[in-house]
Amino acid sequence: MDRYHKQLLRFGTQILTETVNKVDFSTTPFKVFTDSKAVIADSVNMATNAIAKRLDFPSAGEGPGGFWNRGISACAVCDGAALIFRNKPLAIIGVGDSAMEEATFLTKALTNPKIQVLWNLVVVGAYKDEITNNRVLGGLKVKNMVSGEVSDLKVSGLFFAIGHEPATKFLDGQLELHSDGYVVTKAGTTQTSVRGVFAARDVQDRKYRLHGNLGSRTLFARDSIT
Repeated sequence: MDRYHKQLLRFGTQILTETVNKVDFSTTPFKVFTDSKAVIADSVNMATNAIAKRLDFPSAGEGPGGFWNRGISACAVCDGAALIFRNKPLAIIGVGDSAMEEATFLTKALTNPKIQVLWNLVVVGAYKDEITNNRVLGGLKVKNMVSGEVSDLKVSGLFFAIGHEPATKFLDGQLELHSDGYVVTKAGTTQTSVRGVFAARDVQDRKYRLHGNLGSRTLFARDSIT
């Protein structure tokens, strides 16, 4: 990323680190708004990505007593090789291919990998690991939805694999979206429903969600100058 940043600066790009909360694509030039400024642009390239969905239960968050990034994550591929997970019992919450793909990936970091599928369970809480002075996740409280029994599941890591939500709410209906919120683009291009506005990467890639892939960036460059 540092090399990308330097290359952009070398070509005179002005980089603003802001959170966009509103846009106006009704007329040209387009307007992009943050809390502190408005930017005028003849074209807009969107690569706002998609955010992994998370479950909300006691101690799952980022606040005091929470284990987010201290044993709980939403990306096994990103975080699964971390030392805190190496050769430890791990859990994945998810359905379908995504959960199984994440589980298969995690086995690569284990000496004796074994996948066990647990049915009819819901996580109702997380608790600390006393051996490490309570710094990381020690296990989960899980409830059997058939019997109602609550039991301990001793794991050192939990990964969510329950889907993604595209970061498109700020568009406020100004671009055509799929029913699940991903930006609709013309087949084989990054062109959206508004001429001069382009979208690439996982904000419009409903299937593969390839972060930073070269193909999307190439399409961006091609479509923006044609």
